Amino acid sequence: MAEAAAPPDSGPRERPDHRAVVERSLRGFTGAGYDKGRPWLVQAAWFAVLHLAFSRWWFPARWRPAVLRLFGARVGRRVLIRHGVRVHWPWRLRIGDDVWIGEGAWLLNLQQITIGSDVCVSQDALLCTGSHQHRSPTMEFDNGPIQLEPGSWVAARAVVLRGVTVGRGAVVGASAVAHRDVAPGEVITSGAAA
Repeated sequence: MAEAAAPPDSGPRERPDHRAVVERSLRGFTGAGYDKGRPWLVQAAWFAVLHLAFSRWWFPARWRPAVLRLFGARVGRRVLIRHGVRVHWPWRLRIGDDVWIGEGAWLLNLQQITIGSDVCVSQDALLCTGSHQHRSPTMEFDNGPIQLEPGSWVAARAVVLRGVTVGRGAVVGASAVAHRDVAPGEVITSGAAA
């Protein structure tokens, strides 16, 4: 008995979970609900200090915590911040004691970033509290805080996204992306679903 021939391909098929495509209109972006937390003069002063001195290789590491404190950050004792580190808004940063932040790390803190004691944020890691509403035509903000609990480690080139808590002693491995909370003691790697 001959098998029935398959009908010719009639084009793309709609999947049951298919959602309508969002037509973007970025011109309409309002930034509603986002408050930078300080007047524009303070913001400008911070950006000048950040780019002219704070992130430069010749700026002494021992002065970086003091500069962050001057701009409203809460920084503990024995905190080591290497050159090339970028902090978007110091007044939205809390750092515990004995913390290391490696070269090129970027703390994009549109919302609060809290780093507990004995935490290591390695080279070129990104802590990103900012995002956008993916179903919004104007891509309005969808920001959220980040918390790194004591003893956690965000390894080289790892990314921690908005709203995530990295639990006590947990590890976000090199180049991994943490888009959900990481349980205490858990290790996620770039090859694992995070």
